Formats: sequence, C-alpha cells, structure tokens
Amino acid sequence: MKRRVSTRTMRTIVQIIFFIIVLLVVLGHTLEEFGVTLPILRGASLHAICPFGGVVSLYQYITSGTFVQKIHDSSFYLMILVFITAIIAGPIFCGWVCPFGTFQEWMAKIGRKIFKKRYNNMINKKVDSLLRYLRYGVLIWVVIVTATSAKLIFSSYDPYYALFNFWTGEVAITAFISLFAVMVLSLFIERPFCKYACPYGAVLGLSNLFRIFSIRRNEKSCISCLKCDKACPMNIEVSNKKIIRDHQCISCLICTSDVVCPIESTVELNTTTPKGTSL
Repeated sequence: MKRRVSTRTMRTIVQIIFFIIVLLVVLGHTLEEFGVTLPILRGASLHAICPFGGVVSLYQYITSGTFVQKIHDSSFYLMILVFITAIIAGPIFCGWVCPFGTFQEWMAKIGRKIFKKRYNNMINKKVDSLLRYLRYGVLIWVVIVTATSAKLIFSSYDPYYALFNFWTGEVAITAFISLFAVMVLSLFIERPFCKYACPYGAVLGLSNLFRIFSIRRNEKSCISCLKCDKACPMNIEVSNKKIIRDHQCISCLICTSDVVCPIESTVELNTTTPKGTSL
C-alpha cells in the first residue's frame, strides 16, 4: 500500500513543483518589465523554458544557424533533454512535468464530480480514435508555418501560453478561445488538448514505439479487473496489451501495480517482458 501511495504522491509533487516553477518564471518576467528583477529568474521567460520551441526552430537553426523569433537557445537544450528522457522512458514530460497537462487534470477533478463514471467515456470509440490523429495535423501545420515565417505562430493559438500570460495583454484572442475550449472540454474529457491537439505531445508520443523502458503487462498474473483501463487518462486499453506502445501513452504510470493494479508485478515499467507473457 505504501508503494502505491508514494508513486501517486511523488507524481503529484513533481507536477506541482513544475507548475509553480513555470508560474514563477512568468511572474518574474512580468516584474522585469516594471523594473523588478528576481536574481534566480533573471532573463527567464515562458518561451525560454519551452522545449517545443526547440522543435519548431530546428529547420531555421539547421539552415541559418539562428532561432525562430522569441525562441532562446535554452529551448534547444531542453528539447534535447526531453528527447533523451523520452527515449529512455517515453513521454514522461507529458505525464509528470507539463504544467498544462497538470492543469487539465485539475479541471478533470471537477468533471468527475459532475459526471462520475460517465466522465471521459462520452465519445464514440471510433470517432475518438480518429480525432487522436488531429494533433499530427497540428504538428505539421505548426512546423511548416513556423519554418516559412520564422515566427512563433502557434503562440497565437496556444492555450498553454494563454493560461500563463492572461494578465499580460500579450495574448491573442484566438489563444484565449483555445484555452476556454480546453477548459470546457476538460469537464467531459480528460486531457483533451493532449489527446487531440498538442503538437509536442504528437512528437513525444512517437517515442512509445522504441522507448527503452516500456509499460508491460504480465498476462499470467493479470486478473482482468480492468482497473488499469479505467484509470488511464488517455483511455488506453492496457488490459488487452502485453506492451504499451500506444502513441498516446504519457508515461503517467497510473495504470501500474504501484498505483491501481491490485496484483503485484503485473503492470510495470520495465525493459523485459514479464515471465509467463508471450510476445
């Protein structure tokens, strides 16, 4: 029991820490505009700590050696760091670090109280499975438009940018509309932006195909209680898979035996397939 509590608690603590860090960075940047400088956060901004900025700057950096407007070299370094962690253990950035993912989970708590068991199960599965590929369309659009314009176009539509800059007067109305839409959808669907529109989630989701540590289910000890399926925020049917390679997995580890699975060593983050499980 302690292991389950500690894993869940650890994730919550990590999420809160990174949410506060991002909030402090944004507030520090705002204070600098009024002549107040926080020593530790001096010169930092939301763009400087966004690893996706490195992704959309790749084309310009390769062709001209410069970054897209507003993007800092720190974004490039963070992009590399996140890619390394994704290769090792998948999109843990999405499941443990991303403050906008955390925000959506907080909104989900309200949705669960309203709709209870119906929450996160209101969309037809076939429709839902098709909608999940929309984020790859968003990714292609963002990369192409950013590469051709050399400007950070997505910030005008980014709900994450709107959430952490709503008081600055720098947010486009389209970004506010996106934020409002995500907040409303989060009352019905868990992590709607992550599932259907996040371009960075689309990039990191591909790491599930070749990550070193994968979430694996031991068929022999599994009792088919479906608790892993019900707990998964991304609606992945863990109970009928041996290795989770779904492009939507965010490595939150909520489905594992350390959190919801009642049988020890049945659903785990591991490099090897559990004994008794055939591939």
